[in-house]
This record gives sequence, C-alpha cells and structure tokens, in this order.
Amino acid sequence: MHAHPGGPRMRRLSDLVLARRRVVAAVWVVLTLAGVWAASGIGDALSQKSDAPGKPSFQANRQIVQEYGNGGTVPAIVLVARPEQGRAVTDPDVRDELREAVDRVKRAVPRARVVASSGATGEGLDAADGRASVAYVFPPVSRQKPDENPQALAAVRRVAAKTEVGGRPLLVTGTEALSDDSGGGGAGLLVETLVGGLGALLVLAWVFGSALAFVPLLVAAVSILTTFLLLRILAALTEVSFVVQFLVGLIGLGVAIDYSLLVVFRWREERAAGRDGEDAVRAAMGTAGRAVAVSGITVAIGLLALVVVPVPFIRSIGFGGLLIPIVSVVAALTLLPVLLTGVGERLDRRWAGRHAAGDAGDPTVSPGWTRWATFVVRRRWPAALAGLLVLGILAGVATTLRPGQPSVDALSAGGDARTALRQLERSGLGSGALTPIEVVSSAEAQSGVAQELRGIDGIRGVLTPVDPSWQKGDTAMTVALPKGDSASDEGRATLDRVRDAAKDSGAIDGRVGGPAAQDRDLTEAIYSSFPLMVLLIAVITFVLLARALRSVLLPLKAILLNVLSVGSSFGIVVLVWQHGWGSELIGSVPATGSITTWVPLAIFAFLYGLSMDYEVFILSRIREECDRTGSTDEAVVAGLGRTGRLVTSAALILFLAFVALGAAPNTEIRILATGLAAGILLDATVVRAFVVPALVTLFGRANWWLPDALARRWGGR
Repeated sequence: MHAHPGGPRMRRLSDLVLARRRVVAAVWVVLTLAGVWAASGIGDALSQKSDAPGKPSFQANRQIVQEYGNGGTVPAIVLVARPEQGRAVTDPDVRDELREAVDRVKRAVPRARVVASSGATGEGLDAADGRASVAYVFPPVSRQKPDENPQALAAVRRVAAKTEVGGRPLLVTGTEALSDDSGGGGAGLLVETLVGGLGALLVLAWVFGSALAFVPLLVAAVSILTTFLLLRILAALTEVSFVVQFLVGLIGLGVAIDYSLLVVFRWREERAAGRDGEDAVRAAMGTAGRAVAVSGITVAIGLLALVVVPVPFIRSIGFGGLLIPIVSVVAALTLLPVLLTGVGERLDRRWAGRHAAGDAGDPTVSPGWTRWATFVVRRRWPAALAGLLVLGILAGVATTLRPGQPSVDALSAGGDARTALRQLERSGLGSGALTPIEVVSSAEAQSGVAQELRGIDGIRGVLTPVDPSWQKGDTAMTVALPKGDSASDEGRATLDRVRDAAKDSGAIDGRVGGPAAQDRDLTEAIYSSFPLMVLLIAVITFVLLARALRSVLLPLKAILLNVLSVGSSFGIVVLVWQHGWGSELIGSVPATGSITTWVPLAIFAFLYGLSMDYEVFILSRIREECDRTGSTDEAVVAGLGRTGRLVTSAALILFLAFVALGAAPNTEIRILATGLAAGILLDATVVRAFVVPALVTLFGRANWWLPDALARRWGGR
C-alpha cells in the first residue's frame, strides 16, 4: 500500500468526492445545463456603462444627455462634402445641397443635434481651399449602449448613400463609423471561444496522444458555463460590466485547462509509479490538487484587487472575474477526480499501452526539458542575465505606455469612413474634426465662452448655432473644433487648454464634455489607483505563496518576475501598436499613439494570474523534489523535467487562443490579443525556461529560508 502524499484536507476532500461521485457528477450536469441558458442571454444582462463618478467630464456629459438628450458620451457623426473638380463648398448651390442633406439626416435621426456650415468666418467647417466641408450630427443616446448609437449611424449612412453634394457622394465618418468599418467586435465571444477550444483540443491531442485530451476540455466547458450562470445571478443583483464575459470565456478556457493539465499529468505520473484506480487519483490530488488550489486563489486575487480602483465598472470586473478561477478550481478538485476515476484509464489506454511495464525510462518525464534544465543549471549566470536583459529592455519600453483612445487614423484600415478621414487630412481640416469638444454653459455666457475658445491655440473653429436644439432653458451648447486628434500630443494639449479656460476664466461658466474629455478622466481615475492595486496584489500573493512554498525568497522572486513579465508584454504592445513597429503588418493601420484605456488593465489582470499559475506549478514541484533529494540543483532539473512540458502545453493553448482572438478586425481587440499572446509566449519561454530555473539555482539554500516562527506555524503541509 502506497502512502498518499499531500495534506489531510486534500485527502479528506478526495475521499468525500469519490464517495459521492454520482452526486458530484449530477450537480455539475445541472449547473452546466443551467449555464447554457445563462450564456445565451448574458450580453443583455450586463452593463455597458463605464462611468467615473465625480469626474468633471462625466458630470458635463451627464448634464448634456439629461438636458439635450444627445451628444455627450456618444461620438459625433461627421458628414464630409467634397465637390467635384471645378466646384467649391463655398458655391451657393453646393452649400444649399449640403444643407438639404443635413435636413434629411435630421429627419432620419430624431432628437439629434446637427450643424452645417453657414459660411461664417471662424466656424472651422470649411477647408481653406474650398475642397471640403464638414457637418456634425450629435446623435441621441442609445438605450442599449451609452457610448454609441449604431441605429443612428445606420440611418445617417442610408441618407448619405442616396445623396450627392457638389456632384460627388456625401461621405460619413467619425470614430464610431471608423470602428464599424473595421468590423466592430469581430465574430463574437462564442466563436472566439470555440476557435480557442478547437486549438486547445489539437494541442491536448498532441500532448496526451489519447482520447484523454477531451477531459481537460470538458472541464473547461463545464467551468465556463457554470461561471456564466453565476455571472447571470450576480448581474441580477448588481451592475456587472460587459467586459467580464470576455474574461470568463478566455481566462476560463485558460485556467480550467491549466488546472486540469496539472492534475492529469500528476495522475499519469502516479500510475507510472504503480498506483491505479482511486489510489492514483488520491495521490494526484494530494500534490497537484494543492497546487491548483493555491494557484486559483492567486488568480482570484489578481482580479479581485481591481476593487480598489475608484471606477464602478472596473470594480464589477473584479467581483465578476473572481468567479472564474473559483469555479475552475472547484471543477478541477471535484469533477476531474470523478472523470479520472470513471473513464480516465479507458480513455488513456493508448498511452498506457505505449508505456507498459518494461519500457525504458519514466514516461512522465520529458527528456528534452530535463536536458534543457541541466543546461541552464550549468550555465546559470548567462541564462539569468540573458533572460533578465530581455525582460528589462522591454519593461523599460513599457514606461512610455500612454493609456487612452488610439488615434483616429488607427481605427480602420479602409472603407468610406477612412476615405472621408483622408479627405479631411488632405484639405487641412485635420483628424481633430472627428473629436469635437463640447462645452455647456449658461445661455448668457455663451458668447463669452465662444470668444475665449477662439483664442485658444490648437482650436480651428468654434460652433455656436442659434438652432433651438442647441439651447435648453438657461443653458447653451458650444463646440470647439481642435486641429489635432485627441489622441495626439497636440490634441491632448488643446483639450487641457480648453479645460483650463472653462475652469479659470470668469467669462466661462461651463463644463467640458464629449468622448475625448471623458476618456481622459476615465484614464486618470483608473491609473491613479493602479500602483495601489499592484501593491495590494503583491502583498496578498506574497503571504499565500510563502505559506504554500514555505519560503520567503521564492514568493518575492515570483512576484517581481511576474510584474517584470507583464511589463515586458506592455513593452511589446507599445512597440508594435503605440509606436507602429508592426501595426501596419498586423492591422494595416499606422501607429495608434495611445493604447485603449481598458486594455493595459485587462492585460495585467489576465497575465498576472496566468503567469502565477505557471510559477506555482513549477516551484511547487521544485519544492517537492528538494524535500525529497535535499539538492536544489537536482530539484530544479527534476522539477522542470516534469513540469516543463505541462507549462509549454498550457501556454501554447492560450497562445493559439489569443492568436485567434487577434484575427478580429477591431483594432482594440487586436491590441489586447497582441499583449496577451506576447505575454504568454515571453512567460513560458524567457521567464520559465531561462530566468526561473537559473535564479533558483543561483539562490541555492537561500530559496528555502523561512523564519522559525513561520516555519513552526506553517510546517505542516
């Protein structure tokens, strides 16, 4: 009879699960079926809001929406007239045609606020050479989404498709039109998850070489659907951001398969050592199961720490995201043992046949990774320095990361909206025409507001229509037209000057609104708390890992390497997209200038937890081998020899899923996919293959130091 490794708690859990296997299986079947129902309508149950309460732009936009019912949070739709050769926008007949077109648009989009050129000096709507003119449609707020109105955009495009101004078709552009031309959100979450699942199945089939490949995928499917059920319940109680559904699909696929792989790999190892049936399952759960529990808690902390960000929708991502690793851990510790006990050996007969008794070597040890670990141990200094140099350079680049909306040039690679934008840039009206700044003031102060705004450097024109839709009660709307795109340095500086004028000048009694101002405030609200969030995650993670690994140095190293690894992925995103060293190749767009506000935060939440998964898997096994052999060098070689293939397989699955996500035509999604794919690749190669084994070897016995008081308290495993 073999002694079972692992602590008493994990043994008791295994005994309980296996004794009640039919009940456990029935519960998961019910949860999965309910999850299918929940997933089918999850999008309608989630919130589209991204407010930052108390910030000036959100207050301004709320006032604009409440009093005018349009504009504010919804980007303006921009109409571009470009007469044929020999005609100009200043020609009376051309101007009349444009006004008639704008009137038809206004009828097609009720409650919209519109304005076209009147020929007045200083409006900024006509190009100096007469080759182009713009008109604005500030659409009403959509009931479905507070920051866009696809129905209004479609209505404007229908009118424009039947309209000519100056002998040429009227074009429609704007930030929403450009994003729409890029394909929006791509094929959707369901298709992306299915593509990721197919890639995972191919990798699992290659790794296992048997029908056992379906088991981790089944656990992932059950975990994802059950999480959607819990998410639906949570959304009924409080507002939950729509972003959480993407976290559930992608992180759920990743962590559930990761945890299943760890347990199944260890189960195979126990079978190769002579255990079979329930005995092998209990032994695997005693070691790998414990590592899964520690890793799941760590991932949960990475997401839960988002609650310190003073932005409601980010906090909801933290609470909603917390469900993902918890459900995945519970599935791995309950459903997976039942599956392995019931069908595991039958599904794995092909592997067992190839590695029957008498075959040379331990089939659970990877010869390639064993040789690699031996190589790194012998050349520990060069391996550590080379890996840290790569990570350090990329993390240094990450310090130039600029969160915010990407430049309008990078929103779409083609289409009529892109054609219209190019026309604006060629005519001198500039890309800033797509990011107007809205100012709400008292009606009597509007003329002073306009005069003050016209004197600001970087403002091309100021709109003060006398149309009743631009005045409500004692308030009036004034729109400043910047020369530069709000994502550019010029555009940012212009917005700052407009805000300063609105705040400091006695002539202006107003608030600055519009999508650009709101994005700036949202970015500041999110990232002002980012250092606190990272610190909170680091402290809690340190305590958990110190307890699990019985070490002070290993958790500290793990945290620093994880932060460095995530920073390196930020560096790649900055190089490829913000600076444009690959954006043309990947997305057929120029440098974005900024990285969409929510993307760096999402990358951090993803990668910190997933990277810590790999760290826990490797270090737990190295700790176990060190306890067995007493040699750190031997522990590193044996630990990496047994976990290297596991980590590589898990990383490859996620990498392929993120590559599939990157096929989406939307630029923001491609940026996210680039950061995630690059981060996973860096972590599984540079960090886990070079830096981790090299540093553990260099630290030697110091790895296992723990103060006596903590050693006595945590001595039991």
